[in-house]
Amino acid sequence: MPFGYASPEQIMRDKADYARKGIARGRSVVVLQYVDGIVFVAPNPSRALHKISEIYDRIGFAAVGRYNEFEELRLGGIRYADINGYTYDRSDVTGRGLANLYASNLGRIFTESIKSLEVEVVVAEVGDTKEGDAIYRLTFDGSVFDEHGFAAMGGQAEAVATRLKERYRESMSLADALEVALTALTEPGGERPPLAQLEVAVLDRNREHRKFLRLTGARLERLLAQTSNPPSSTTPPPAPSAGSEDTPPPTSPPTSPPTGPDGDVDDGSSPL
Repeated sequence: MPFGYASPEQIMRDKADYARKGIARGRSVVVLQYVDGIVFVAPNPSRALHKISEIYDRIGFAAVGRYNEFEELRLGGIRYADINGYTYDRSDVTGRGLANLYASNLGRIFTESIKSLEVEVVVAEVGDTKEGDAIYRLTFDGSVFDEHGFAAMGGQAEAVATRLKERYRESMSLADALEVALTALTEPGGERPPLAQLEVAVLDRNREHRKFLRLTGARLERLLAQTSNPPSSTTPPPAPSAGSEDTPPPTSPPTSPPTGPDGDVDDGSSPL
């Protein structure tokens, strides 16, 4: 046996472990159905580097892992959708076709390249009815999972998926779906991510033509205000005015200088 030989099984295991560790370092992303479509929720402190994007009229994209790697996949998906929609018909561009394209590319890279991509992707398509909705989750090795109702990936994906399973129900309103997603993304006893660090988007079947819509600003605030435990705002509360009842009364200066405590003075020589 030549020196440095590794079996194909060992090489594949090492690639898979490497990719899983890289994906687990990121923050989780949640995708779930609600009564009017599909909602994407992701903690994301960046306002320029998006984890959630639009691919085509009815198709949305979400990813975790290395940004440069899943951004290349996203752009490739947009080119595929535009070319097929222009060459044939817009209805010929489907989430399943896009998921198959991603699965083929991810599987080939995982098998042939020294380093696999550190990404996990969700392709979601909204239908005319909830029965026509589709959520496909793709892993780094090209495996495809047809998810029903919800999907979680990245970070502590198993724990997040467990909390989703406990709280998810069909035909939820958008506000209820956001409540379920934020509860699943929050560790027990932890604090929810602030509003400024949330990336939220929907595929709304009731919209004309393009179904994808980002929820930001006042619109997102109104939806989160309907939840039982909205995320904390990053804006500090205003200081009380000088004449308000919360302002403590001024105190008069002491009539004599304060004295030191009784006992020996600590000169710093005693051990902690």
